Amino acid sequence: MEAKIYNQKGKEAGTIALPERVFGLPWNADLVHQVIVSMQSNARTNTAHAKGRGEVRGGGKKPWRQKGTGRARHGSRRSPIWKGGGVTHGPSNKRNYDKKVNKKMKTKALVTLLSEKLRKGELLFVDALDFKVPKTKEASSALVALSKVDGFATLNTKKHNNIFLAVPKREAAIAKSFANLPNAEVGEVRNLNPLDLATHRYVVIVEPKESIAFVEGKLGEKKMAKAAGKKARAKKEKTE
Repeated sequence: MEAKIYNQKGKEAGTIALPERVFGLPWNADLVHQVIVSMQSNARTNTAHAKGRGEVRGGGKKPWRQKGTGRARHGSRRSPIWKGGGVTHGPSNKRNYDKKVNKKMKTKALVTLLSEKLRKGELLFVDALDFKVPKTKEASSALVALSKVDGFATLNTKKHNNIFLAVPKREAAIAKSFANLPNAEVGEVRNLNPLDLATHRYVVIVEPKESIAFVEGKLGEKKMAKAAGKKARAKKEKTE
């Protein structure tokens, strides 16, 4: 599996061999949905809160005696049925919205989305972005040039969060150059997650050899193979 690499001016700069375990996975909607919902839930801020009858100020004295007045019995002016009283079943800031998602599930959802982006022609590889000084004009020119690549005509539309640029390391010149462009967002590859891929139409991977090697390392298969080999050697020594 190979893909073309382009330069900042939208011209071909070579090819790259893509690993099957990162870009050749079948679509798994259930896994991707579960991971994304969990991430959105974990990012939710719990600020809404309504005071119950035990939190509202006042209400210590009984409004009137229990019997003999002809009126309904009441024990507090801060009852939910009184004006100024507490709220029944209102939102509480003590509620916990966290949802657990395993690290392996999150990584699998990430590579599943990368595979789907590649199949749909929404993944672009750029050899490098060279901005000596922060210039929005240069960033805009780069996007215009990349939109001339076959299949990426709508790359530079003004739609909000249309492009996600994954860079190996954060550089101030690149980040500031794209900061004023509402259709583009810059992030480091080490922070790349399924939510970023799902909420942006196009993904541009800068310096693909280094970036893909980092994503591939997340799968941890090399570590597992190394551990298995170590275990096999120990077992062999034990039998001898």
